[in-house]
Amino acid sequence: MNPAVMAVSVSVGLLAGMLLCLDAGFRLGRRAARRQALSHEGIGALEGAVYALLGLLLGFTFAGATSRFEAHRQLIVKEANAIGTAYLRLDELPAESQPEMRRLFRDYLDARLQLQASLREGKAAGREMAGREMERSSRLQEEIWSRGVAGSRLDPSQNSARLLLPALNEMFDVTTERAVAFQAHLPRLIFYLLMFIALMSALLAGYSMAKRKARSLLHMLLYAACISATIYAVTDLEFPRAGLIRVDAADSALLQLRDAIR
Repeated sequence: MNPAVMAVSVSVGLLAGMLLCLDAGFRLGRRAARRQALSHEGIGALEGAVYALLGLLLGFTFAGATSRFEAHRQLIVKEANAIGTAYLRLDELPAESQPEMRRLFRDYLDARLQLQASLREGKAAGREMAGREMERSSRLQEEIWSRGVAGSRLDPSQNSARLLLPALNEMFDVTTERAVAFQAHLPRLIFYLLMFIALMSALLAGYSMAKRKARSLLHMLLYAACISATIYAVTDLEFPRAGLIRVDAADSALLQLRDAIR
């Protein structure tokens, strides 16, 4: 499923579930109040503990999602810097080796940009295209490395071996870091726990609302909407290539680099 659609579906489902839990809690509270006068006494500590747990989970999951989102942005800039540094150090190669290496760099950067573009789609076709571009990037890495090593052997000063090869190694390492970061998400158990606690807090909130003679639809809707919107933001942050919150602005670093090495 497209991550953007999934985030919306989860949030809408949670909103509906919390409203149902609020209504169910209100009904249970009214029924208990009719049976015993002190049905709402002594539950304040329990409610406070559940609400505190919900706040703690929301805070930690939001902070974790934000840090992972920022890591994506930093890795894009890091990759652009690594490619730019390695490209500049191609000057250390013998003159006859430079044109082909520069062409390979342009193809490699195009492959990386195509990979990012395919990840934005989030569909089966996009995933297939991303797989092809990943394979293309790997093949270009091998060719760039082999030609870099061959060119450095022709350099009597060995400056290319000391300067270019480490830069190429760093450029390739960033791709691994980005691939791992792209797969890093909030653990499912924590996410399911967050959803469960949110629903239980709605049930307790509805039970406490039973002290009133009638439901407060405004408060019910606001409470459910606030929690659902926050969880939507957390889910959206986990997928920086889809949804409303994206790292597209950071892609300008790679786009500017591509224009610069044309």
